[in-house]
Amino acid sequence: MSTSGEAGLAVATGIGTKRGAALALLAFAQLIYSLDINIVFVALPEIGAGLGFSGQTLQWVVSAYMVLCGGFLLFGGRAADLIGQRRVFIFALWLYALSSLAGGLAWSPEIIVTARAIQGIGAAFLFPATLSLINRLFAEGPERNRALAIWGGTGASGLTIGALAGGFLTSIWDWPAVFFVNVLLAGIAILAAFFVIPRDPKRHKHRSFDVLGALTVSAGTTLLVFALVQGPEFGWNSRVILWAFALSAIFLIAFAGIEARSADPLMPPRLFRNRSLVACMAITFLYMGTFGALPYFLTVLFQNIHGFTALQTGFAFLIPSLAIAAGTQLGERLVARLSTRTTLTSGMIIGAVGTALLVAGADTDSSYFAIVPGLIVSGIGQGIVWTGMWIAASAGVHHDDQGVASGMASTTLSVGNAIGLAVLIAIANQHVTGLAGDDLRIAVAGGVQRAFWFAAVAGILVSLLAWFALRGQVVAPPAE
Repeated sequence: MSTSGEAGLAVATGIGTKRGAALALLAFAQLIYSLDINIVFVALPEIGAGLGFSGQTLQWVVSAYMVLCGGFLLFGGRAADLIGQRRVFIFALWLYALSSLAGGLAWSPEIIVTARAIQGIGAAFLFPATLSLINRLFAEGPERNRALAIWGGTGASGLTIGALAGGFLTSIWDWPAVFFVNVLLAGIAILAAFFVIPRDPKRHKHRSFDVLGALTVSAGTTLLVFALVQGPEFGWNSRVILWAFALSAIFLIAFAGIEARSADPLMPPRLFRNRSLVACMAITFLYMGTFGALPYFLTVLFQNIHGFTALQTGFAFLIPSLAIAAGTQLGERLVARLSTRTTLTSGMIIGAVGTALLVAGADTDSSYFAIVPGLIVSGIGQGIVWTGMWIAASAGVHHDDQGVASGMASTTLSVGNAIGLAVLIAIANQHVTGLAGDDLRIAVAGGVQRAFWFAAVAGILVSLLAWFALRGQVVAPPAE
């Protein structure tokens, strides 16, 4: 990054030039993370045809990433605390680069699914490391809030860039390009990290890594996310899903027992005395179970009901992504002027109203412009909540615990998305069995509308949770 670019960011954020460069890199890493969520979707048909996937196995190109990412977030967060946030940040980028290279060179379904699984583990290490670095480098209060807003806005932009880049790269260079681009981006970030991210501080107190705790919670969470993601596909009563739920419960109960006896636990029980963090975990869970599921239904609406191509769908997501990015900046200002409690409550209400407005554009005869007001209002509300909930997650957490606190909040985010998506898909697909042609389109449209209504009502309920759970919260304290 040029000196003028660093200076410009420093002026815009009100922080020093050196930390402005660090923030730019951390925002860039978040761009890589969010870009990779969507970039593969557009290329799935070409990947399936090129590598000989069956219709039943192609989903694992997506699911392998989701399952491993959700399962290892807490492990990744604690690793950042104990090993060092910069070390884990660079390690995660290396995992991204090498697994992406393997994905682009893949010659069989097994290779590309394995590559995607390793990418998911890389994401599970990258997300909490990036977030905890922001929380370490920027003091709690207005400075950190501003940094989180920039980080969140960049992530929102990455979702749209991912869809557009996936369509463009696939059409020009075929599907391997969606993997190779990650090699370039991660390589740039790795080199920059050595220059702009401060070295990890020396630790004066020896702290052991809770290996048994890490293994049990990772196994339990991975099995839980697997069951939630694959349940609609395999059937909730299938033997595989029932065994996954049962084993998940066993591992998570074992984890709780290990943590209660550990001298240096992976997830310190004292963190549950932080009311702001606990409330944030509940809010992130419900946020992703409602608003986090909307992109899936918008994709169904654009492609299956309105007949958009993949590239047209990417462009259709420009408006909500810009609205979300604007909302993240507004969220930072609201926290500074009001409180985290008021910000989260108002953001959920705005998002719920916007989600209800989406219903008007979810008809078989409606145009894209009919849904634009809902996309804008809902997106602004989502962006406000996104910034507010990460501010809440870091409030009052010691810098040695920022990684695991980030991992705790992001784990509930991942699990909430899987549960919410499963519930909303079940609600939406109640009346589509055995239908075809126009009857199917009408039934799918009706299901999308039900999902929007359900998410809107749930959003209002979450606003009440935020209001009561964060009672007593005041304006974020100034930087020390």
